[in-house]
Amino acid sequence: MTRNLLSLTAIGALMVGCSTNSDASDSDSIAQGDVALAPGETAEQPNPDRNVYFGDLHIHTRNSFDAYIFNVRTTPEDAYKFGMGEGITHPSGYDLKLEGPALDFMAVTDHAAYLGHLPAMDNEGTEISKLEMAKDMFSADPDKIIAAFQLIGGAVRDGRKMDGVYDPKIVGDVWKATVDAADKYYQPGKFTTFSAYEYTATRVTQGEGGGFAGGNLHRNVVFRGSAPDMPFGTLDSTNPEDLWNWMDEQRAAGNDGLSIPHNSNVSDGEMFKLETYNGQPLTKAYADQRMRNEPIVEITQVKGTSETHPSLSPNDEWADFGIYEYLLSSQIKSKTSSGDYVRQAYANGLMLEDKIGGNPFQFGLIGSTDTHVAGGSFDEKNFWSKVGVVDGTPEARGSVPPGGKKSWEGVTVDPRAANWFSRWGASGYAAVWAEENTREAIFDAMRRKETYATTGTRIKLRFFGGFGFDAAMLDDPDMVSKAYKNGVTMGGDLVGQGQAPGFIVWAMRDAMSAPLQRLQIVKVWTDGGKTNEKVFDVACSDGGTVDPATARCPDNGATVNLMDCSISTDKGAPELKTFWRDPDHKAGQRASYYVRVLENPVCRWSTWDAIRAGVPPNPALQKTIQERAWSSPIWYVPTKA
Repeated sequence: MTRNLLSLTAIGALMVGCSTNSDASDSDSIAQGDVALAPGETAEQPNPDRNVYFGDLHIHTRNSFDAYIFNVRTTPEDAYKFGMGEGITHPSGYDLKLEGPALDFMAVTDHAAYLGHLPAMDNEGTEISKLEMAKDMFSADPDKIIAAFQLIGGAVRDGRKMDGVYDPKIVGDVWKATVDAADKYYQPGKFTTFSAYEYTATRVTQGEGGGFAGGNLHRNVVFRGSAPDMPFGTLDSTNPEDLWNWMDEQRAAGNDGLSIPHNSNVSDGEMFKLETYNGQPLTKAYADQRMRNEPIVEITQVKGTSETHPSLSPNDEWADFGIYEYLLSSQIKSKTSSGDYVRQAYANGLMLEDKIGGNPFQFGLIGSTDTHVAGGSFDEKNFWSKVGVVDGTPEARGSVPPGGKKSWEGVTVDPRAANWFSRWGASGYAAVWAEENTREAIFDAMRRKETYATTGTRIKLRFFGGFGFDAAMLDDPDMVSKAYKNGVTMGGDLVGQGQAPGFIVWAMRDAMSAPLQRLQIVKVWTDGGKTNEKVFDVACSDGGTVDPATARCPDNGATVNLMDCSISTDKGAPELKTFWRDPDHKAGQRASYYVRVLENPVCRWSTWDAIRAGVPPNPALQKTIQERAWSSPIWYVPTKA
């Protein structure tokens, strides 16, 4: 059963999606004003039905070697100013600013490996500035920049402390400044910041490698409150299991943190493989430790989306989205047979639960940007890519022909643009449901996996599961409170009660983006030692109904005008809300269910670039996309006989 076009009163009462930065009412804004908050002061009362907050937990500044080397000079403080709605400057000289409201929360995640070393090398007053390698390290020549990147990147990939270059004092000083910046800009109740960094492990599994080439095992480490004196990086160990051991020790010492993997799509089968880093069988202890430290995964960002792949999900018409397959800084494609994609990991985790008694892949989902210019590029209409001077213009990223040409005839696109930059996307947001906008509340929401990911649009998404739910709840003004009380939300477990679980899904559009087209539930389950998946459309826009034979909504006819990127104004829904019960449920089968929300199509960033330049879109690139959101799953756990 589906409901849409609820009254504004019902929306306000039930969705409770207002965060103080993005959706506060006029009266709230007047009451709170713009006065800086005192330490410990909050600008809102905790909401037991929880609010949605949007943030970015993957941001690089000048302190990352692969940002400074591409002429990025912005600082962690600049990044926080950007998140609060101020403008900053791109390395190519133009201004960067959020198109929409300020962010609710952020974390600067510079690489722990060689943290702050490139700025120090570029400072004549330091010892490492006198090194021979420093002479050619900084340049405006893209080829020299890439060569310098490969030199440092190779040491990071290998976990090698370069003699005469690596200086732990530089790391410690810059890390302290990073933590201080997070503390300085934290305004409880209004703008939350976390101390964080990136752990940048890479596994060389194909070819000769170079730079970052190899299986990506990168993670962002985010601390709830207090942070250690030094970060644990890939120069300490390239084995993520050693990172988890360190995190367990830090937690015992009072520094609680989460590790968030990203870009499993280019991990070459390593991120979710079915053995340990050293090739040993997985155990329950391994599963428990991984989930203790890695309860959420970044499913989408500028370097692609890691939900699934058309070769893995041939019956999913929307699997071909955000596909980016090249190992970092290489022309080698990542494997897709195992270990790279989230949906496949969910299936394997269910099998492992039966086999070893634990599930190392029972994680929730977020998105983030992985910007390397201190400001995230969320909007297709205003995309500045991620790296710096090498991809900061339409020509450099392959969306506009070089040299002022007005057609693509005879044009050979630079290989870096053709294979890397042009394949990237404007994405994404981390969304959490929390009682208030504070470090403690947002971190705790991430730990319990009440999170979801978007591709850069602020869709609001609720997802509940239970055994006592029914369609009548959709019109109940206390629906959210009752759903929390009598069921579980995204990230939770439903323990079998001998009947099929029922689900409530509710999504609201971002007013700055396209209307909603459909709601889907993706089911992954085990059956006789095998894993299966199926995509169910559960709510349709424009009065459509789901065809029970295909589990699909009809096409709503939404279009995009490629001359000016205008979209249909009479198609799609401002919100979709439904109750759905699994028609294929079997009591003894483990299953996970997650929601995917699809908007109507819009122009891809490369099409926007071409229109502004007065040229045709690059024929090698997709012209339109469908923005989307993914919830963390709800897991169905059979009762034991």
